[in-house]
Amino acid sequence: MSSFVDWIRGGDKDELIIKQSGEIRERIRNQAEKDGLTVRFIPNSGSFAKKTGLRRHLVGDSSVEGQDVDLPFVISPEDEGGARIDELLGRFDRYAATCYPQTKRKPTRSSIQLDFSASKLRYDLVPMLAVPGDDEAQILLRGDGKRRRTSVQKHIEFVTRRNRMSNELPGRVRFNECVRLMKWWREFRQDHARVIEDVPSILLDLLCAHAYDRCTVEETYAGTLARWFDLLAGTVRRRELVAFADFGPKPRASPDALWTVLDPVNADNNIVSQWSSFQIEELGDWLEEGFDAINRAIAADHRDDDGESLESLVELFGNPFKHYCEENS
Repeated sequence: MSSFVDWIRGGDKDELIIKQSGEIRERIRNQAEKDGLTVRFIPNSGSFAKKTGLRRHLVGDSSVEGQDVDLPFVISPEDEGGARIDELLGRFDRYAATCYPQTKRKPTRSSIQLDFSASKLRYDLVPMLAVPGDDEAQILLRGDGKRRRTSVQKHIEFVTRRNRMSNELPGRVRFNECVRLMKWWREFRQDHARVIEDVPSILLDLLCAHAYDRCTVEETYAGTLARWFDLLAGTVRRRELVAFADFGPKPRASPDALWTVLDPVNADNNIVSQWSSFQIEELGDWLEEGFDAINRAIAADHRDDDGESLESLVELFGNPFKHYCEENS
């Protein structure tokens, strides 16, 4: 499986991402400052910064959109005239249209998405307000007018801390690599979902961290995923609290929610607060089926039955696995 793990990482566009994101930062910053805004800083963010991004793969009936390159723009809460800023997405949509008139763009709940067809890279411009007196906190202004406190830096640290911990363990299996495998698995499950429309990356990050904190990683990817799928299937079925004490005391479950998965930098943000019981049950089904499939692959491997092992792993990761599971494929 290690060859497939290396393949889904991609990595061939890292230098282009660094160069292109730098150009986007500079152009959008210039537009914002012309508009009277003060850009405090533009931190690294998203799966590229966390080292959990996927390669983009759009072939036949297999589709993975690839890693998100988030570009947060942290803005002073007042403009140069002293007026309070209450809206940013509309402004940043205009800046993007001015700088990249031929580039496909789409507003989301919290960002402006830019899709560059030539480089096949997608960037999310994420405007947010600085919090006076706290350089590691920001306020996200969502399209529906809601304000949410967050921390770009702490979200990155949450994942990279576990990356560092797993790097110190023997063997080649790493936390961020297993997150990539789970993200890839998620993409192919969503294609055939009954009621789940989207399993956001932040939810997968938190579920993987929950599994890692209890199971760490095994000597093999298959062994690690077997333990993670087993633990997470039970967590979802029993609707157990998923919460962390990385940046403060471990919070309690949301009292009115069907299930609680808490943002580690904002205990008021339950990631699954809007999920229905049907969505929770379907996620539990996916995880149980993932556990069954990976264990069939392990058992077949022990019998030297390469055909059945491959069939089970294709069930998990889609047709690309059969083409990229061998070295130099």
